[in-house]
Amino acid sequence: MDDLLAQVEPLIPALRRYARGLLHDVVTADDLVQDCLERVITHWHRRRNDDARTWVFAILHNLAVNRLRQASRRGQHIAIEDVGENLLARRATQEDGLVGTEIMSALQQLPEEQCSVMLLISVEDLSYAQVAEVLGIPIGTVMSRLSRGRERLRLILENPATGTKQGSHLRRVK
Repeated sequence: MDDLLAQVEPLIPALRRYARGLLHDVVTADDLVQDCLERVITHWHRRRNDDARTWVFAILHNLAVNRLRQASRRGQHIAIEDVGENLLARRATQEDGLVGTEIMSALQQLPEEQCSVMLLISVEDLSYAQVAEVLGIPIGTVMSRLSRGRERLRLILENPATGTKQGSHLRRVK
């Protein structure tokens, strides 16, 4: 135990500097050094040579890399008290309800085969191959129905009165 204390204690200021340089946050860096020292003490019997400096810095570096990866997956941490209520939730506006109603009405104007492909891909998040399997049609047919359905939906939403633009004629091909 005296060997551990004699070799590791002088490294603590350097470990803190290195951790702060990697993480750019004093509190998180100190937590990281503490985690590192805990591992050093727990695994002291596993070190391979008498010079513990490289071994301790390797542990700190690996812990820092793991923490940075974890932070990038999770995103930035913000305390719940610091977040405004309007960012946590917001009520639907009348306009949102009208847009939803408009889209549902436009979807009902699509031919059934285009509507089903649009719903399975856009709402249910199925892949083209999965939709082809569900509907029992070739994948190319799924892609063409989706393309035609999106175009027709766009036209309906742009001009709700007729569902098409002036001069454009859609025809149904079986």
